[in-house]
Amino acid sequence: MTTSDQRALPTTGEQFCQVGDISLCYEALGDPQAEHTVVLIMGLGLQMVWWRDDFCAELTGRGLRVVRFDNRDVGHSTRVRGPGVSAFGFLRRRATATYSLGDMADDTAGLIEQVAPDGAHLVGVSLGSLIAQEVAIRHAARTRSVVSIMGRPGDGRTGTVARRMLIEFVRPPAIDPVEGLVASFGRIGSQRRTAQDDEDVRTAVRRSMSRGPGDDSGRQLAAILNERDRRADLGRLQMPALVVHGNQDRIIQPSGGRATAAAIPGSELLEINGMGHDLARWTWPAVIDGIERTAHRGGPPGMKPLGLRDDD
Repeated sequence: MTTSDQRALPTTGEQFCQVGDISLCYEALGDPQAEHTVVLIMGLGLQMVWWRDDFCAELTGRGLRVVRFDNRDVGHSTRVRGPGVSAFGFLRRRATATYSLGDMADDTAGLIEQVAPDGAHLVGVSLGSLIAQEVAIRHAARTRSVVSIMGRPGDGRTGTVARRMLIEFVRPPAIDPVEGLVASFGRIGSQRRTAQDDEDVRTAVRRSMSRGPGDDSGRQLAAILNERDRRADLGRLQMPALVVHGNQDRIIQPSGGRATAAAIPGSELLEINGMGHDLARWTWPAVIDGIERTAHRGGPPGMKPLGLRDDD
């Protein structure tokens, strides 16, 4: 039996990187001598296998080295002790944070130090986009370019959840977790999703379940609820930036992408008609073209990353 991810990828297999008290599980794909390394940062509660093999193969096929990893509290990376957030706390937008988005950004920067000492190109989706922004701000010398997908700048006004989608965060777990997530992506995802997109979800859920016990996104969600306004710091960035957003995203509404692009000087905004809060396969050509284009704008490893404006 084959899955929807069918390409064989050159891979190092799972490896581990120690960043302070956090152990991150990662996988490096493609040519280790490639000129550009792209670090993929996944969204809320999702393991690195949600970066589908076929998507990664498209990137490596363009000469990019790809690193995907488990954020803290998911997959084979360190599980942190501390409170998460209740459904009531989420609806009131109040939660005690065990750690911050900045802490998660520091995790990512520690990984980059090990896998790409000359700097990496960041690609983050949803929660991962918020982390990518923080990495670019806090660790500009390690960031060659940044692609923020389905993100927002943390101002508290843009990129909010549409009211009718709040139920997705407090919905009781489905009896069948696999089909439950298929149904969830059908509600929050893009127009024109196909049977192959649904099969991608089934594959990712099953692969995640096979890697160990269930993941706990409560502490990650608490970090999101305590995010800071990054607009001023984003305004100091000098590296190439691409902001990707769907005009049908109801989890982080399109105003979040527009505000992010407005905050980053010289950034490119790619708003995709019909795209929701997912990466349906029909969006891949535009997204992957954008990642490749932005990485090449970031320059070769021998060139010093552009970082932050010197006058701040």
